[in-house]
Amino acid sequence: MKLAVAGASGFIGTALVRRLREGGHAVMRLVRRQAEQPDEIPWHPDSTEVERWELLEGVAGVVNLAGSNLAAGRWTAARKEEIVRSRVESTRTLVAVMAHMNHKPRVFVSVSAVGYYGDRGEEELTEASGHGEGFLAGVCREWEEQARIAESIGIRTVILRCGVVLGAGGGMLAELQPLFRLGLGGRLGDGRQWLSWIALDDLLDVIALSLADERLAGPVNAVAPSAARNADFTAALAQVLGRGTFAPVPAFVLRALRPEMAEEMLLASTRVRPQRLLDAGFRFAHPDLAGALHAALDGR
Repeated sequence: MKLAVAGASGFIGTALVRRLREGGHAVMRLVRRQAEQPDEIPWHPDSTEVERWELLEGVAGVVNLAGSNLAAGRWTAARKEEIVRSRVESTRTLVAVMAHMNHKPRVFVSVSAVGYYGDRGEEELTEASGHGEGFLAGVCREWEEQARIAESIGIRTVILRCGVVLGAGGGMLAELQPLFRLGLGGRLGDGRQWLSWIALDDLLDVIALSLADERLAGPVNAVAPSAARNADFTAALAQVLGRGTFAPVPAFVLRALRPEMAEEMLLASTRVRPQRLLDAGFRFAHPDLAGALHAALDGR
């Protein structure tokens, strides 16, 4: 297929473009600057403008990975506005462009997050579970609402609610490795909060499946079938790296340093099950945490 990817230069996007091209697909990359390569199309995510959007004609599928890094700095009012804008406006722009195309794409895959469910304690969550409360849950709801407008113009739309992505060279592991290598990694708070995660290789396969399988539409939980408690994740990562763990970081310290981020990202418990993927017969290459960590870090 001929495909277009927004957010193609990020941690996930770079790996996705490579995987899709290895599979024989032609990939156009949407970039926020002047085009420098034949496969690049300039766009302005917050102004509903895509220069030379006619280059998207003939695209069978669009993948939206756009969104600023949630962990990049304190959540000031300006930073929170950027988090919302980078997701909601970019999605609105893509849908608006697709709506005006002479030959619309067959499928739109828009990445959301398990933050949609909010802090839910011990509750096991599937795609049928309702949304949660808080800033991140609100962002995800707005994000997904914009994506679902594509359904009204006849485009099959898949919304991937992603967990923490475990892969080499980026994401959470890139942030944690330096601390854990020094033996300074420790659980957060009481360590009982659930972390829903997915190996990068599995996420790429889920995106590829979403592009190809016409049975998939609507929300799909892109997480491994075995969520982990924070304490267990900490112990597993330390073991894979051959290091011990440090003293836990008390919850009050996290709240003092980054209050809202601590509550919604570090201390929140989100135990998500990939029910629709399991029902579709998807086979995870890395269904268990230790295997996923080894796969991501053995090439370090």
